[in-house]
Amino acid sequence: MRTYTIVVEPDQDGGYFVTVPALPGCFTRGSTIEQCRERAVEAIEVHISGLQADGEPVPEEAGPPQLLAVTVAA
Repeated sequence: MRTYTIVVEPDQDGGYFVTVPALPGCFTRGSTIEQCRERAVEAIEVHISGLQADGEPVPEEAGPPQLLAVTVAA
């Protein structure tokens, strides 16, 4: 069993866009937060299967990502 943090962001077209920081290139979308969770599990499983099929290492999450806010003069 592996645990990965997912990042869920509102999508401009409605719903949400989901990324997995520890697995570059692994992403999905969902209409609700619950759907995002379900689809993220599917996307992560497919992504890991692809890495394994290609003989690539499967990254482990080193630690949860930090979400920081910065203010800039624009």
